[in-house]
Amino acid sequence: MSNRQHETPEDAMRRVTAEIVGRAARYARRRGLDVRISKTSRGAGTPVVELDPATPAGKARLAEYLARPARHYTLAGLGAPEDPNAVNWRKVNLPAPRRTLLTVMVGISFLLKGTPFKNRWYRWMGVHVGRNVEVMQMVWLDHFRPELVFIGDNTLVGAFSQFTVHAYEGRGRFRFGLVEVGRNCTIGAGAGLGMIKVEDDVRILPGTVVSPYYPRIKAGTVVGYDPPPKSAPVTQEQPETVDS
Repeated sequence: MSNRQHETPEDAMRRVTAEIVGRAARYARRRGLDVRISKTSRGAGTPVVELDPATPAGKARLAEYLARPARHYTLAGLGAPEDPNAVNWRKVNLPAPRRTLLTVMVGISFLLKGTPFKNRWYRWMGVHVGRNVEVMQMVWLDHFRPELVFIGDNTLVGAFSQFTVHAYEGRGRFRFGLVEVGRNCTIGAGAGLGMIKVEDDVRILPGTVVSPYYPRIKAGTVVGYDPPPKSAPVTQEQPETVDS
């Protein structure tokens, strides 16, 4: 796969969106579907055939549409699963050979420890991984579009964490977008990150799900739930009391 480690988040979003729009436009024409793309989760959207980069007019409209790319997009109108003309949303994303390769690669990544070799493996997948990043075992970095994941220098990602760049909403509708984690961050074990921007020096405590609740976490923030309540054991010397 191409090495695009110096690509900015905005450039990655433009490129991925253009590829998805192009594939969606081809399927829309073949199946007679009104497939639309929107910068909001429930917006009316723009027909993808009007943005088809395979045509001169569509290419110009797409360049204007992506001049200031959104952090996430919603594609709708692919049809319900049992509709005769429906298009599987996975096909719109990537061709089958690349989907298969990424599935195998992410499966192997689960078993790799947080070493420089693992960082190189992720970069080969397309993930933007900074220097001295440590990603522990069983972390899932979304293989839907790995190039939409950005992890800054000196960041630690705890075991069993999940970074998700897409969300399938049923009935032929799905969203995709950026997951950005800044420099010097700590992502606790089992944390869940969706389409979000985490700025520098953020600490996310283990087991915390931060998206879709937060689209952005400011630098230096500590995110997590309150500690669970606890009480001292009741003994004969210290009987339990009840407020009247």
